[in-house]
Amino acid sequence: MPEKPDLVALLGSRICHDLISPIGAISNGVELLLMDGGTMGPEIALISESVANANARIRFFRVAYGGGGINQRIGQPEVVSILSDLTRGGRLTIDWRGPVDLLRREVKLAFLLIQCLESAMAFGGRITVEYRDGRWILSGTASKLKIDADLWRDLSDALETPDITAAQVHFALVQEELARQNRQLKSDIGPTEITLSF
Repeated sequence: MPEKPDLVALLGSRICHDLISPIGAISNGVELLLMDGGTMGPEIALISESVANANARIRFFRVAYGGGGINQRIGQPEVVSILSDLTRGGRLTIDWRGPVDLLRREVKLAFLLIQCLESAMAFGGRITVEYRDGRWILSGTASKLKIDADLWRDLSDALETPDITAAQVHFALVQEELARQNRQLKSDIGPTEITLSF
């Protein structure tokens, strides 16, 4: 019997696919305005920055929330580019130290966990992602962490379904993705650092 399709991932892929073209068109429009002798005034700069930010988020969401085959791969340069664009000008930095050739589903889980770390690091900080001895290790360090104890406790407990808001959906999706990949999550939460591994 074929595996049941992951409707959330298919919906995520569809939304990202449908949004990327109009955002690309806006970006091209800004370039055309500048090529026609237009100057980079504050309004054009704002549009350009907003388009770059939207494009980076959609690329990230396409991996974190989108679908992909069980053996689909993604290259480290693409992952680093997505994360670099996503954090440009922000208070959060992400240092990705994964292998060159990656399974997309593992990167999907890492991206969902990056969002969990980001939720706890509202004031900024540094996230490091490494692959060692067949395990992914994500560390988030910040001078101040904002921990929702229920969300973090339920994160690694597949039997618990947390009460979540739209802004916290990545916490619930981590549980589903862990089960889909038959992996266990280990977490260690300290006053200024969170370490996650799967």
